[in-house]
Amino acid sequence: MKIIAANNRANYNYTISNKIEAGIVLTGSEVKSLRTNTGSIRGSYIIEQNGELWLSNAFIKKYQNSNDTNYDPNRNRKLLITKKEFNKLSGSIKQGGFTIIPISLYFSDKGIAKLTCGIARGKKKIDKRQSIKQRDWNIKKQRLLKNN
Repeated sequence: MKIIAANNRANYNYTISNKIEAGIVLTGSEVKSLRTNTGSIRGSYIIEQNGELWLSNAFIKKYQNSNDTNYDPNRNRKLLITKKEFNKLSGSIKQGGFTIIPISLYFSDKGIAKLTCGIARGKKKIDKRQSIKQRDWNIKKQRLLKNN
């Protein structure tokens, strides 16, 4: 598994309750561009349109040997998931308070581009402070155990 892009702020800004792996529809030049690690999912989000999920605002740089004249690096890209997973995701969104966020973009062992997305709920400021305190305490605890 080769990670191309990761949304590092996802765990800080959201409480992720469930993770789902989805395929992503790309053109050939986009796949070649991703193989050179020129993609980013920072600030991207997932929307639902006509019973399908779409990845919006994900940046994939134009492949330099491509002959696409009107290439849009931030275009919407379709996500491929099963109907059962889609019903689970849409039910969670309609419940309220939940959203779907992209977590990481990677190539699987078979060389297929995949996106890990999570069902998440946004954290409030006090929750973010609590997670910082917890992380700092875990670091201090590891240091104390290491020194003894």
